Amino acid sequence: MKATQNGSRGRPDFLLLILTLLLVGFGLVMVFSASSGVAKVTYDNSLYFIKRQFIWAGLGTFMMLFMMNLRYQVYKKSFMLLFIPVIILLMIVPFSQSVNGARSWFNIGTVGIQPTEAAKLALILYLGALISKKDEKFRDFKKGLLPVIVIVGFICMLIMLQPDLGSCLVIASCAGIMILAGGANLKHIFLVGTVIAVLGAVVVSLWMAIKPDSWQYRIDRFTAYTDPLADPLGSGWQMLASLQALGHGGLTGAGFGESVQKLHYLKYAYNDFIFSIIGEEFGFIGSTLFLLFYLLFLWRGLIVALRCPDQYGTIVGVGIVGLFAIQAFINIGGVTKAIPMTGVTLPFISYGGSSLLVCLMCMGVLLSVSRESNKAESKNTNSENNRRTPSTTKRTSSL
Repeated sequence: MKATQNGSRGRPDFLLLILTLLLVGFGLVMVFSASSGVAKVTYDNSLYFIKRQFIWAGLGTFMMLFMMNLRYQVYKKSFMLLFIPVIILLMIVPFSQSVNGARSWFNIGTVGIQPTEAAKLALILYLGALISKKDEKFRDFKKGLLPVIVIVGFICMLIMLQPDLGSCLVIASCAGIMILAGGANLKHIFLVGTVIAVLGAVVVSLWMAIKPDSWQYRIDRFTAYTDPLADPLGSGWQMLASLQALGHGGLTGAGFGESVQKLHYLKYAYNDFIFSIIGEEFGFIGSTLFLLFYLLFLWRGLIVALRCPDQYGTIVGVGIVGLFAIQAFINIGGVTKAIPMTGVTLPFISYGGSSLLVCLMCMGVLLSVSRESNKAESKNTNSENNRRTPSTTKRTSSL
């Protein structure tokens, strides 16, 4: 209590920290299970993928703890140090080497860097600072909402040049959640959403007319969603393999490490389709427990964000939790055929260094917010105790 009174920071939310570390640990276990067979055949080293993921997990944990120990107000003042380099990288990455039909990575030796992942955190910090600075003016369309829409639209345009529709949807949805949390006028949001939908439909139609080949793989993905059996050896292969994995898991699962579909049937089983392997190895019961655990993690993060006494901390916290929730929904919905597949990783679980690093950095910011929230609650508790103490002493002396 004395440390808090002397102006030091509050303690981080240990429940949220533990939940995060448990998710990362489970992700490492599943990456090993899903990738060991492919790594053995491809690289003659069953530990090839898990070693790389473990290094990124270590670096990400270090960054999380470092960022957790910075006051979150620092990010409000210095967000441009991340935002500007990310914009530059997003403008350059479309000229990089194409991988699986997209130009989303910079290859530095054997390491791939994906600027889009960093853009998620950079945009959250930027929008949080912009919205909280405008305060009540944010309800005005021209001075409040319009500048935010322009910034988000510019980022989405750069990402679509790669092209990366999945990340574009994630960022746009996350921005929409932050706009709602910032108190924007609902009528303005509805009108902007309608205009964007119409313009998006026109742009996509023109793009498909001018460059029909560039949209063929997206059409194939939609076909695989509506009827995977129409092309079972082509566009429908991944979806059918994913559903077979979930079906093979049944109620209790085939057992850890006993997945069949990960053995060169389901491509990228350790990445976008890792939830299918979870379902196959742990079954419906295990998958349900995992989802409940993930929901607990999101719920705790949301509680931390809403408890923050500062608007900036709340908006940024809601944006981070929204980012994880949207990305998890798109990934799990895609591999279970609930929605069309868009190629988005499952936060903390899927293989991918850039994704894991940025997720843990996001948690560093959210845990920093939790420290300020706990500090405010401790101060309120101390003030209440101080008010009660004199009256208690007075009654004791009178006796």
